[in-house]
Amino acid sequence: MHKLYLLGVFCVLSAHAAGPREETFRYEVKWPSGLGLGEAQMRASRDGGNWILEFQVEASVPGFRVFDKYRSTVDEKFCTLTFEKEFEHGSRKGKETTTFADGKATRVTAGGGGKSEFAVAGCARDALTYLFFVREEVARGRIPGPQKLYFGAGYDVRIAFTGTESIKVSEAPLDSDKLRVTVATTNGKLELDLFLARDEARTPALVRVPFAMGNFSMEWVR
Repeated sequence: MHKLYLLGVFCVLSAHAAGPREETFRYEVKWPSGLGLGEAQMRASRDGGNWILEFQVEASVPGFRVFDKYRSTVDEKFCTLTFEKEFEHGSRKGKETTTFADGKATRVTAGGGGKSEFAVAGCARDALTYLFFVREEVARGRIPGPQKLYFGAGYDVRIAFTGTESIKVSEAPLDSDKLRVTVATTNGKLELDLFLARDEARTPALVRVPFAMGNFSMEWVR
């Protein structure tokens, strides 16, 4: 189930070709067979001079519930100010906040879980903010080079454009650009296929995540 919440993270792209805008999207999480597994929602909203990115996913399999909620506060340059995550994976629960300032990240875990600090780049990006930035770059015809994103710890990530593809979303065909996202993890690497609609907003339309039993997906509900 670890990949399920990463699937959600890599679907949160809330920028616009001419800059960010307020948006809300709904998604359906599906089994490899196509049957529904759960639902997700993402939203971008304005808060003074900053932007708030939010993502929430709820899914379940027999005897195991997944509930994840993420919230990022970002500035106009796509730099993270704060990143909050709350999760429930079966019996495991957790909540933490990471604050980015002056080349340093401070990570605090709720419930007495402790506090840690580590150095980061001057403009650090958590997973949501990074993908917010990626969608903007793709809209401008650019693919960002390898970078480090933060999702608690730091992870090296790279994205490659693999071509255009017609996909089915809400039972209708949709032209999209396909991106292969590769994340280096402590257990090797995680690869996701991300499909962005070729509309003005570069809507994140579909994400596919490989499991041993097949590809799970998150599909835009139009």
